[in-house]
Amino acid sequence: MYSCTQCDQRCSSQVALRHHMNLHTSKYKCTECGKCCQSTNNLARHRRSHSGEKPFECNVCSRQFVRSTSLVRHSRIHSGEKPYKCHVCENAFRDSAYLWRHMRVHTGDKPYKCSLCNRSFSQSNTLQKHKDRAHSNRRPHQCSYCGILFKTNDVLKRHVHIHTGAKPYSCSHCSDRYPRLEQLKTHMSKSHSELA
Repeated sequence: MYSCTQCDQRCSSQVALRHHMNLHTSKYKCTECGKCCQSTNNLARHRRSHSGEKPFECNVCSRQFVRSTSLVRHSRIHSGEKPYKCHVCENAFRDSAYLWRHMRVHTGDKPYKCSLCNRSFSQSNTLQKHKDRAHSNRRPHQCSYCGILFKTNDVLKRHVHIHTGAKPYSCSHCSDRYPRLEQLKTHMSKSHSELA
């Protein structure tokens, strides 16, 4: 990975880094937020994000977009088209960025490093979840039944099953149901000699 000396951006190649570095020296700069663009067209498109102008509308769900390319990517949700195929495992994706991120499964690349410990992650959102769970004492998620505070919404959702009696994990061999996935896996292993 190649790191930008001006910001946190990391690039997969020297060419991509040079392309990115051009943004820091660009003469096409937004007067509202200071973002640099590579052309007058890109700057005009960026300015739409400040004005709220979204001229491209989906003819299926009426969602609007600033860029025509964003509309094209969005339309694949409705069509089910997945033109970006992994050459290793044949998974397919509707966006090239999803394929690029998926390829880290095969390469083992983990470019997002925690600044507080030595762990690395393949996705930025996984790094943020790690920081929230391992390095923060913030507990912004509160149970509406008992008031207990939790670090993440996932843990809160699991906790709420105690109050509601919900058992969303069901065995495919028998009628047993469980409030937690770990309990279902234990059941599958002990009762059916199989991993869930």
